[in-house]
Amino acid sequence: MAKASLAYDRVVLKISGEALGGKAGFGLETQTLDYIAQEVKQVRECGADVAIVVGGGNFIRGSAFSERGIDRTVADHMGMMGTIMNALALQSALEGAGVDSRVQSAIAVPEVAESFIRRRAIRHMEKGRAVIFAGGTGNPYFTTDTASVLRALEIDAKAVLKATKVEGVYDKDPKKHADAVKYDRLTFGEAIDKRLKVMDETAFTMCREHNLPLIVLDLMKPGGMALAVQGKTDGTLVEGE
Repeated sequence: MAKASLAYDRVVLKISGEALGGKAGFGLETQTLDYIAQEVKQVRECGADVAIVVGGGNFIRGSAFSERGIDRTVADHMGMMGTIMNALALQSALEGAGVDSRVQSAIAVPEVAESFIRRRAIRHMEKGRAVIFAGGTGNPYFTTDTASVLRALEIDAKAVLKATKVEGVYDKDPKKHADAVKYDRLTFGEAIDKRLKVMDETAFTMCREHNLPLIVLDLMKPGGMALAVQGKTDGTLVEGE
């Protein structure tokens, strides 16, 4: 499929660490990794450039550990290390699916990953490679949600795809409320006025300020990512006024 037919010809996919842990939400599940690799492959076959930001919550969540007595900065750096393990596992799955990929880390780990270099990341994508961004922003107190938006802006991505456990953004938690209503489309202003927790506040503010569309979709719905880059998502599109 030619890029001209795409709504978004370069995207950043945000995947939580818990998602990589499968049903348990902890550690790594190879079946889930292989599934995600096939979904990314479909996006590449559509002709879209794709970069991925992975969380580390399946190993450690810095904010949670800091509440247990570990220094917050130390705990956040531990979480960043978790994202590097996830990135390497996902890279292996992608390569197994026939998708050439590179890992770039915000923390220097030259033996296993490149350091993040904006121009090199863009060049990788121009050559048809998927790029996996690890290490968050490289700074404590910033989430991987924020890292995904930051990287998207740096590489001139046209949208951020946030893969979640539900089909989109709801007016309330659909797992707790049977009458929860899903939004097909929202403006940034509406999401703020309705106090919908689409992303963490810093990440969401960055999307709004730079008019970067955000698509919230169900990670486990086959073909959902490929449909999103074609502008046919059945998730929730959050965009400008």
